[in-house]
Amino acid sequence: MEYVSRAPRPPLAGLIDDLYYLEGTPPYPRLTLPPMPSAVLILNLGAPFRIRAGTDLEPAEYADGCVVTTPTRAFEFGYPAGTRSVGVHFKPWGLAPFLPMPAAELCDRPVTVEQVWGCATIAELRDRLATAAGPHEMLTLLEDELTRRLCETAGLGLVRHTSSVIAAATGALAIGDLSVAAGPVNWVDLAGRAGYFDQAHFGHEFRTFTGLTPTRYVDVRRRFLREHPGHALDVGPLPAD
Repeated sequence: MEYVSRAPRPPLAGLIDDLYYLEGTPPYPRLTLPPMPSAVLILNLGAPFRIRAGTDLEPAEYADGCVVTTPTRAFEFGYPAGTRSVGVHFKPWGLAPFLPMPAAELCDRPVTVEQVWGCATIAELRDRLATAAGPHEMLTLLEDELTRRLCETAGLGLVRHTSSVIAAATGALAIGDLSVAAGPVNWVDLAGRAGYFDQAHFGHEFRTFTGLTPTRYVDVRRRFLREHPGHALDVGPLPAD
């Protein structure tokens, strides 16, 4: 097997671990991949891959390639006898700016690259890759395409920050500590700006009129705005951290 890997340049460096080229006869027909804090995009230039994910009884074929978001369950990946492809190993948060849908919608559900970027785009990109003069030119083409497709993603900075905190603690982090790392709401300051003399009265009246604690309200609103970016109810920022 020939394997060529390289790290991307900024601005992709903060989203991607490496770009790679793979060609040859794999030493195994199938590979079981465990849950992992990474996402993968592969553009296939040979015979189809076969992937069995989740509760699927039989593997499905992926001719043009595949996109796999950070999996929470093991899945089975099958190479053809002779394989040729280029791919991307994303950081846990890195795939989101290249998708037209929330990455969470693809959780444990591999899709073809065509389903993500469209048939015409993928056909043209695969043609350019197939006629490139070697692995390094292929990786340059792929990096250029990713740079062209890079877009702003709401909330990505927070996800990147909290993911880094989890990684630094090797997962041994209490939910309360993670909430602090993500940016706690200063309820005393918020009560004062709302015209209350103390936090207790603010919390009592807020719960009386909304049926929620202030903390629960902020959680619900944050989740709603993540799921409905640009909604008319997004009339201003949440309380400052």
